[in-house]
Amino acid sequence: MGEKYVPDLRCILPHQLTFLKVFDIIQKVIIMKVAVIGIGKLGSIHLRIYKEINEIEKIYVVDTDPSRLALCPGIESFTDYRKLLGKVDLVSVAVPTIKHFEIAQFFLKNKIPVLVEKPITQKLSEAEKLIKTATVNKTILFVGHVERYNNAYLAIKETVKKPLFIECHRLSPYPNRSLDISVVLDLMIHDLDIILDLVRVDIKKVEAKGVKVLSNKEDIANARITFKNGCVANITASRISAKKERKIRIFLSHCYISLDFAEQHAEIYQKIKEQITRQALEIDKEEPLKKEILDFVGLVKNNTFDIADCVRAKNALKLALDIEKIMSKK
Repeated sequence: MGEKYVPDLRCILPHQLTFLKVFDIIQKVIIMKVAVIGIGKLGSIHLRIYKEINEIEKIYVVDTDPSRLALCPGIESFTDYRKLLGKVDLVSVAVPTIKHFEIAQFFLKNKIPVLVEKPITQKLSEAEKLIKTATVNKTILFVGHVERYNNAYLAIKETVKKPLFIECHRLSPYPNRSLDISVVLDLMIHDLDIILDLVRVDIKKVEAKGVKVLSNKEDIANARITFKNGCVANITASRISAKKERKIRIFLSHCYISLDFAEQHAEIYQKIKEQITRQALEIDKEEPLKKEILDFVGLVKNNTFDIADCVRAKNALKLALDIEKIMSKK
């Protein structure tokens, strides 16, 4: 990271401007160089967002497919991520899951902060190794679970105390991408991460069923999770749906919450004096992925090291892998 200087005129009176040179009044701004590794659909969005961030001075792109790099004119590009050493202050890893560990481990070993998109890795052992490397090197490892930054979720999160039943539906048309992993690691893991955050109780039992339809991995899956406090979560994920849906319904003893992640919309239903009332929450719609990346950049800028979110990502991965294991036995 470097520093540049920009004028800060807030402390100067108008009449003083004629006597002072603007650049004598300076303010330090951290500037950074970033690389986006993997220029597919998600990586392209990362690239667009980094272009909008003031702290980012230079952007590199990396992809093994030269035709994708050709779609990024004017940006210095590489087909080998190793060539970024000495050039970048942070990286975004948006490649297929099977390559997450290899690439993230390379940069963490070289003490370069990493944002790796979910799931953190394909194997639990790999996630544990990444967390260990990040901890030993005091280097930021940031896992992109984007729904954590959804304003609709943030609006209801503090309301959810001791949920009794949770139902999730995450449906998508066939993506023709992320087919190296099942729909559990591709889509369901978003909801598993959110559910673990809401319930915060050990799991008693997991039941699951999945079906391979258009790929050699499960394309549709359903899981039923029973927690030790009695809460039950029923989760369905599909990537062969005709429609796109991202909804969660949460039932508590005193109310029912309906949340639409895609629309960033949330409603709370309560019983008041024998009447069911509906309250639509006022939510400022923001791009969750941009909030996620801004959070990552802020951590790097302030050199803030915290492994807690990585552990949370590892726990979501463990539950997803447990579900996959159960499905494979049926």
